[in-house]
Amino acid sequence: MTSPVFSAQNITVRFLNNVLFDHLNFTINKGENWALVGESGSGKSALLQTIAGNFNITGGEVRYHFFEDYLDRHPGNPENLTHHKLVAMVEAKHHFKNLSNTGDFYYQQRYNSSDSEDALTVTEYLHTIKPAPRADVYWDFDKIITTLKLDRLSRKQLIKLSNGETKRLRIAAALLKNPVLLLLDSPLTGLDIETRQEFNAIINEIIASGITVVMATSPYEIPDAITNVAVLKNGVITHVVTKADFSPKLVELQQTDNIDKDELRSLLNTGAASFDYGKIISMNKVHVQYGENVILNDVDWQVNPGDRWALLGHNGAGKSTLLSLINGDNPQAYANDIILFDKKRGSGESIWDIKKKIGFVSPELHQYFPTDNSCLQVIESGYYDTLGLFRPSNKERAEIALRWMKALEIDKYARTLLKNIPASAQRLCLLARALIKNPPLLIFDEPCQGMDTHQQQHFKSLVDTICGLSKVTLIYVTHYQHEIPESVDKVLKLEKGNVV
Repeated sequence: MTSPVFSAQNITVRFLNNVLFDHLNFTINKGENWALVGESGSGKSALLQTIAGNFNITGGEVRYHFFEDYLDRHPGNPENLTHHKLVAMVEAKHHFKNLSNTGDFYYQQRYNSSDSEDALTVTEYLHTIKPAPRADVYWDFDKIITTLKLDRLSRKQLIKLSNGETKRLRIAAALLKNPVLLLLDSPLTGLDIETRQEFNAIINEIIASGITVVMATSPYEIPDAITNVAVLKNGVITHVVTKADFSPKLVELQQTDNIDKDELRSLLNTGAASFDYGKIISMNKVHVQYGENVILNDVDWQVNPGDRWALLGHNGAGKSTLLSLINGDNPQAYANDIILFDKKRGSGESIWDIKKKIGFVSPELHQYFPTDNSCLQVIESGYYDTLGLFRPSNKERAEIALRWMKALEIDKYARTLLKNIPASAQRLCLLARALIKNPPLLIFDEPCQGMDTHQQQHFKSLVDTICGLSKVTLIYVTHYQHEIPESVDKVLKLEKGNVV
């Protein structure tokens, strides 16, 4: 007879005024490790949060059988534990605090040396994690550092970690708690090819150590050690199968992909900025160093108007730092020979002069972007290069924002707060924000993170159509070869800060 670890019987789950699940049934048995798959917004993240006990549950019954077993073995519960202490979750976004614990980090902080000192190092952060009081501790500090290859990052401040490095650290922190149940929300997002391949072995070892794993993931990236798959659609579990019986075809995705070229042409001609530049970017022997750590080593790069570049490299190769020099966020630009839009950096132009010529999106921007505006306000803020709309909405600009939302198939979220929509739709809002002012340069840093296959294909087609209809210059960063638009025909690859 199978022995359950967790069970939810006939429960209704609510968040704010929304019913996320109605009469939900889901059971995890010992020896089972689950992948949750489905289109964006299907309920994968919500199911993880439900299992973690973070949502309001009415009706039915939820049981944490593993905790009941713990209480049987420890009568009287001498540690006064709750089941929460034996569950660890790695969410899509991190919640790092600064050293003074007065607030969260802000977006540009990682590039300002004095401000970034207000951040723990990787080692300091891991030492703040309190493990569950279990006799069978497998994941200690040394084991985690070795398994997740964090030794070279040990003295690096949290704010300076790349997106992929941050993901590895957060998995390490979750393991340090030695949980009974580990919940992972899209753990492969933002990881380079090498780390994604290593992740399979890491999951094997996590499960072999006695931890039960439940992860939301792409139907095409299910680790070998996963035993069962649940397919979700619109808050309903439509299929429950063993991994051996699973096919990605069970995930029903929208098949049609109609892009209105006339509408897109009209949008691209609305308030378009001047594209008349001799050079978009000129970098000569660009060098960036923090202490003894060389981030960029004598990088030469010339980007001409109308160029379409892919910027490639492993996690921590220097890609985000290179982009920060272009986007006006990194003060080390002034110490280097950099020309942007025919003007040398430091010759009197303001950061806002630069930003108004660039449409930019990145995982870090998504991480730190305030979420209390409606999606329509977030997109309209792209006209002003502010992180949110801090002025009365302009009727004409709001109408254009809505047209961009329709082009990206997210117009149903127009009046919804950014924080209350799926992460994939949040990213699409920030992409619309980057596009709305029709800048001469688009910088898309891992723009398809968290999107389902249809959303990825639609966005890729949209980028190719924009490139076909305009003279826009494009820099596109991704760890996935299939995400690179067809219009990209030049490649710059970085390795440990060097051009290869």
